Amino acid sequence: MSLRFSHRSLSQQVLFGSGQAAEHLAAEVARLGAQRVMVIASPRERRLAERVCARIDVTVWHDGVAEHVPVHVAERGRAVAAERAADLLVSVGGGSTTGLAKAVALTTGLPIVAVPTTYAGSEATNVWGMTEDATKTTGVDDRVLPGTVIYDAELTLSLPVPLSVASGLNGLAHCVDSMWAPRADPINRALAAEGIRALATGLPRVITDPAGLPGREHALYGAYLAAVAFASAGSGLHHKICHVLGGTFDLPHAETHATVLPYVLAYNAPFAPGAAARIAQALGRPADPDEPRAAAEAAVAGLSELRARLGAPTALRDYGLAAEDIPDAVARVLRAAPPSNPRPVSEENLTALLTAAWSGATPSVDPDIPAAPLVPATEAR
Repeated sequence: MSLRFSHRSLSQQVLFGSGQAAEHLAAEVARLGAQRVMVIASPRERRLAERVCARIDVTVWHDGVAEHVPVHVAERGRAVAAERAADLLVSVGGGSTTGLAKAVALTTGLPIVAVPTTYAGSEATNVWGMTEDATKTTGVDDRVLPGTVIYDAELTLSLPVPLSVASGLNGLAHCVDSMWAPRADPINRALAAEGIRALATGLPRVITDPAGLPGREHALYGAYLAAVAFASAGSGLHHKICHVLGGTFDLPHAETHATVLPYVLAYNAPFAPGAAARIAQALGRPADPDEPRAAAEAAVAGLSELRARLGAPTALRDYGLAAEDIPDAVARVLRAAPPSNPRPVSEENLTALLTAAWSGATPSVDPDIPAAPLVPATEAR
């Protein structure tokens, strides 16, 4: 069969170097000719942000950051930008901080320079998200894509190990979802596989040497690749589930993604053996895509082994989801689930998936799935 696909790459500059954030930011502000810089950073990140911004003039500091970007938080950020006539947004922080900068840029058109301090990956996508009335809405708009991303692993040294793990696994979830998302293609699958390898290399090093830079540099590199793959491939079932859990039930973003990931992988992998084999290979478990069950089991085993080494989050009930919330979550996910998901999604199987993730049951491939299910002919190996 001939190779045919459509792929889009986003235009963005990436500056990567430990200890160089302040230098890189000053150069970018000068290059852009910005005169009135609005810096967005949470109170917890303020001292770090001051270090990063030491060589530039800041017109206004804004710390009204909240997880899942409630609409009223976005509106306040937009008002501050207008009041102070900002001509450049600089976000210093994790996904919530980047998300607020995106929400401001969505309506103002202001450019963004993003300086991530976690492995969230939002800085490398043109995806925005906001929450209102217990519903998280997401969209795609090139206005929210940061024009420049400044990666400096030194800025992640203060990120506690448990949050580093959850944030890194959130990045890995971008990779896994990109393997079968609506716009998955050979290029974003290749990026995702390399992202998995980098994260699986870096995160264990963060555990054993939290103050060392090599592990954190690998994790940042992997998180960037994960986000680029995700921006190209689109949002798959995993992200639809986590957007519901975060937006409706106010579950913490990174921990939710880290917890749900192995269950979605176990659910989808047998129906996408080419993707499963790529994931398994990236996790150090070579597998044959012509053996769907074996490839799926290898991918799940590889991820489970990595999660055990990292001491990853295991149960949604630990983060505030109640058992009685599951039916509402299932109904909401059913409305959002991508039709292109490799395995059909139903109320019954989504309930089983979320119940397992709620309780922390061991993720495993469903034994009732045939050893060689039908696979869409378009799946790339």
